[in-house]
Formats: sequence, C-alpha cells, structure tokens
Amino acid sequence: MSDVEIYTPTAEEVHSGELGRRMRQFNYGFVGEYGQSQPVWVSARDGSGGLVGGLRGFVFLHWLNVELLFVDESVRRQGVGHRLLAAAEQKARELGARNVTLNTFEWQAREFYLKQGYEEFGRIDNYIQGSYVAYMKKSLRS
Repeated sequence: MSDVEIYTPTAEEVHSGELGRRMRQFNYGFVGEYGQSQPVWVSARDGSGGLVGGLRGFVFLHWLNVELLFVDESVRRQGVGHRLLAAAEQKARELGARNVTLNTFEWQAREFYLKQGYEEFGRIDNYIQGSYVAYMKKSLRS
C-alpha cells in the first residue's frame, strides 16, 4: 500500500487548474489536443424586458451540453422553448458542435425534446422520489 493521503484541496489548488491540465495531457494521447469548453447562453425576454426563459450550456469536444433550459409558465406553448433551443443549436454549430446531449426529469420536458428531434438513449429510474431522469441526444448534422 502506498503512502497516499486523500484530502480536501484548498480553493487556491482548485483554481490553479493543475488537475484539469493533467487530465487534458492524459486525454491528448488518445484524442489529440482540443480546445477549452465554449459557453452557449441564450435568453428570452417579454415586451417589458422581463426574463421569461433561457438556455445555458457549453460546447466541448464537438458536443453541445445543455445544462438548463427554462421557459416561464406565462409563455409556455408559444414556441419560446423551440426558439431558444434552435438558437442554442445554431450557436453550437458555429462553435463546431456536431451533436447535443442533455438530461431531463420525468416531470420536465421529455416530450418537448422528442418533438425537437431528440432521442432518449438512457434513463435512471427512481432517481428522485420515484421519478426518472432521461438522457437524450440529437445530431446537429443535416
């Protein structure tokens, strides 16, 4: 058994980026060098300038990773979600993305994503309080 200590790093250690650099160096041996992740942020506002929706994600290794898509109930079923998603997908294409991935809880927007051309490729049942989380993907290639 080696003399290795497991510990909680300081904020300075985390912000130094050494761990990420070392991981990238390892990965480069398999997939070649790649750039940093690029943010994809899109928002929607109403006629009064109030925020009514938005999407937050990032492009990394030719994939758009959607972290969050939210549309306020006051404007749901009016195409806002579709427009936000389409705008994010276009920005992602411009950044070199070829595919999209996201996850959604059972009570959120699985059916919406299916209508937008996404497919479910995995699911964890009973993720929280008896509900599943669905993992979805879509190709951005024509």
